[in-house]
Amino acid sequence: MIQLTGISKTYKIAKRSSGLLHAAKSLFYREYTNVPALKDISFTIKPGEIVGYIGPNGAGKSTTVKVMSGILVPDSGECTILGYIPWKDRVNYVKKIGVVFGQRSQLWWDVPVIDSFELLKDIYKVPPKEFKTTLNLLIETLDLQEIINSPVRQLSLGQRMRCEIAASLIHNPQILFLDEPTIGLDAISKIAVRQFIKTINKEKGVTVILTTHDMNDIEALADRVLLIGKGSLLYDGSLEELRKKFGTRKTITADFRKNDTPFLLKGTSVLSQSPERIILDVDTEITNTSEVITQLSSKVELIDVSIESRAIEDIIVQLYKEYQI
Repeated sequence: MIQLTGISKTYKIAKRSSGLLHAAKSLFYREYTNVPALKDISFTIKPGEIVGYIGPNGAGKSTTVKVMSGILVPDSGECTILGYIPWKDRVNYVKKIGVVFGQRSQLWWDVPVIDSFELLKDIYKVPPKEFKTTLNLLIETLDLQEIINSPVRQLSLGQRMRCEIAASLIHNPQILFLDEPTIGLDAISKIAVRQFIKTINKEKGVTVILTTHDMNDIEALADRVLLIGKGSLLYDGSLEELRKKFGTRKTITADFRKNDTPFLLKGTSVLSQSPERIILDVDTEITNTSEVITQLSSKVELIDVSIESRAIEDIIVQLYKEYQI
């Protein structure tokens, strides 16, 4: 469905030093520097996948999405999506995709949300019956009943983002590009957006490409992760593989009857300790958690034990460090 091969893109940025003299000079002569945004990016995405596209700021995520949505033309490489070359077959291609940029709006600021939806219906030439069915589904699943007739400028950020997602789906696209869709949203709005993305993926088979800095979005939605850094694709695999590679450490918190004896357990390090509680960092490549708990129970009278896996944010940070990005 989505095939990128050797995609590269370089931006030409004007250089200018500070000061009035340099400002005047730049009117007649400018120096430029080339900044590579994408370097030989290649990957394939199958129909119905939800893929998390992650990386630090300036890594090239948004540039990739703009190439795939037909907004930018790459310097080299091939991109074929649904049988189209996005920047060449743009008119026909955009009917098949939906795009949401977290900091860009496709809604008209001063008119009610429903008027924007009606205009998008006409732009995409959606049949009235199909539009009504889709609109009812979007209103119900995204909880838009109370805001559908309000001007966009009166909506909160969370309300507007739900409307932005609905607007991108008015024409029933096969692919949905989401660039920071939950940026600035409160916890309730984030959960609502995530649940909706799962629903359209499961029930309608919509393929979703999600770029975000919120690792909870990735953990909740994506089975596959693409990591980009300094314009190069560094990792392509499942979230589970990431956990196996970098998530070998677990945290054990144990409460027990008062005990002042220090603990020395193989494969662990003490994060904190008191007479009635100890928190251990466990390297599961050396020892497993059941062995640690067994050793603890032989030394103290346990009251309660909890085990926590390494947070996905910590795993991603470790991945960034490994690739020095």
